[in-house]
Amino acid sequence: MSAMSGGLFWKRKASVYIHIPFCVKKCLYCDFNSFSGKESYFEKYKNSLVKEIESFQNTEEIFVETIFIGGGTPSVFPPEFIYNILNSIWDKFNVDKNAEISIEVNPGTVDFNKLYDYKKMGINRLSIGVQSLSDRLLKTLGRIHNRKQFFDCFEAAKKAGFENINLDLMFALPGQTIEDWEETLKIAVGIGTTHLSVYSLIVEEGTPFFDLFENGVLKGVSDEIDREMYYMARDMLKEAGFCQYEISNFAKPGFECGHNIVYWKRKEYLGFGLGACSFFDEKRFHNNYDLFQYIDGKWFGENEEFSRNDAFSEFMFLGLRMNRGVFRKEFYDYFGVDLDEIFGDKIQLLLKQRLLNDDGERIWLTKRGVDVSNMVFREFLI
Repeated sequence: MSAMSGGLFWKRKASVYIHIPFCVKKCLYCDFNSFSGKESYFEKYKNSLVKEIESFQNTEEIFVETIFIGGGTPSVFPPEFIYNILNSIWDKFNVDKNAEISIEVNPGTVDFNKLYDYKKMGINRLSIGVQSLSDRLLKTLGRIHNRKQFFDCFEAAKKAGFENINLDLMFALPGQTIEDWEETLKIAVGIGTTHLSVYSLIVEEGTPFFDLFENGVLKGVSDEIDREMYYMARDMLKEAGFCQYEISNFAKPGFECGHNIVYWKRKEYLGFGLGACSFFDEKRFHNNYDLFQYIDGKWFGENEEFSRNDAFSEFMFLGLRMNRGVFRKEFYDYFGVDLDEIFGDKIQLLLKQRLLNDDGERIWLTKRGVDVSNMVFREFLI
């Protein structure tokens, strides 16, 4: 592989997302675009994905600063397939020699050799889907790994040379106690992870969890416990030297996820793979969601209808997810119109409700605003 630096020479920058839709087993809460029991289709899918990347027709040079391989569980793929996919990206685009290249992995699907192969092929960031460090809760979630396998995975990742490691953690799980959550956070901090993504469980319709909740087999925690767990994470991670840079994301200085920041700042990205979404030329579009049609080369789905008012709204609720908030100058530079001309009345209302802060240069969520962030975001829909 080769990479090219010197982004100033290229006309535009974009990030790349690669979707691998396969898992060993679907988790009980998962509504993602993924499948289990499809191992016989791995190579056909990889071949089609590479062809899709090769078919991309860019009319100008694109400089890639971040690559994210997500799923599903990308680590179920043989390493050589991941190498083939990355090679096609390097061949098609100009990739920054210092690009952030992430892959999602699950404990139980990687060992030292696989992780070492990832490092050799240029992957420099791991996102481990651990979710919990309680064997009891992992079983409830339908995860395929246990606590010991997570520790083995993390140790192997460090041994393979990974320094930039994220852990995905979930709270407000059925049967989870404050003590469970506190122990998980202490361990996550103590083992030397550099990034944590912490999410409250959302029970999505169409998942086994939804049926279990509907039938009373499982019960969620109260809103008060949910908030207590969130505040605990925020306070403990701050004490441990993590910076909260987004509602659910915390990083040691310098380890913020560049790829996710691309989404929140509404920068351009290209998605390849089944159902992958893209934002390019101020247009949103997604790939085909049908696995067999995708394998047959019918890659493309539909463009999304997206108006200028939609763009205004999206800029706000994506930007407000980040602790830095939305800067008036950035809004003007992006759209050529003043923020307060579009949203002045909404901003004043939310200021009176103490859901926003405003220092004249930028607006950002208050602590109370974070707790009801979805309500705040709805205020900016036009």
